[in-house]
Amino acid sequence: MVASKIQALWNHPAGPKTIHFWAPTFKWGINIANILDFSKPPETISYPQQTVIAGTGIIWARYSSVITPKNWNLLSVSVAMAATSSYQLLRKLRKDYYSDMHGMVGDE
Repeated sequence: MVASKIQALWNHPAGPKTIHFWAPTFKWGINIANILDFSKPPETISYPQQTVIAGTGIIWARYSSVITPKNWNLLSVSVAMAATSSYQLLRKLRKDYYSDMHGMVGDE
């Protein structure tokens, strides 16, 4: 049972024998870096960088959901990229535009 599932993954058109597996797998590094940056001050966040990462995540998530065969690894990493970068953008926006306005302390 397990061996047949491993064999099916190995022979999948988006499996480990193809670039369609390895490119999204390495993109997880961008998400890991973003998650590690959650603890850094929002002043260090770059609007252009996080906007591009969010846009890339949204575009590739859409693409991965319409191609054949489905590339679930690409879909999951793209959704995670959009989510982590959106969170970073919200942190930056909250610090830059809302912390003084509403008496909020913001991220410190």
